[in-house]
Amino acid sequence: ATEADVERYQTIFAREHGSVAAPTASLNMTAETLAALQAKGIVVTYATLHVGLGTFLPIRVDDLTDHKMHKEYFEVPATTIQAIREAKAGGHRVVALGTTVTRTLEYAHEQILAGPIVGISGEADIFMYPGYEFKTIDGLLTNFHMPESTVLMLTAAFAGWDKLRPAYKHAVAQEYRFFSYGDSMLIL
Repeated sequence: ATEADVERYQTIFAREHGSVAAPTASLNMTAETLAALQAKGIVVTYATLHVGLGTFLPIRVDDLTDHKMHKEYFEVPATTIQAIREAKAGGHRVVALGTTVTRTLEYAHEQILAGPIVGISGEADIFMYPGYEFKTIDGLLTNFHMPESTVLMLTAAFAGWDKLRPAYKHAVAQEYRFFSYGDSMLIL
């Protein structure tokens, strides 16, 4: 890491100590973009995520069902749970900013979508790959991910390989940037 990385490798959401890496999808989010979204009536809610280095580890098993996902600590406040329930009840989309947010919301979907509205915390270790049925999110803003990664599997599970392959083919042809400082895509 360089001095520039210490400054650049932060998100506008960083508040709590605990992550060993930035949630990379939000590296492209600026205060101006966030304000523009809110001005259009988009409700923005928050969670605390402690991203681990395991996020970036490649899948090293032949059978995906044998892969053991690392755990990442999260806190989802009651206000976020309330906003998600209101969005769902009103027929609005819940769009996750990144795969770590997605993992958290899907891991804790039972507590988020039903029961008392209280803040929750825990360690998410859910591994999502094609065939997974999403319960909480309806949209995903994420980076272009590296081959053989858990985050690529999650993205493929959400978008479907039939839609994701052409997007990646386009990204390669247009020389998009992949990984941490890379370009983003919105999947609805």
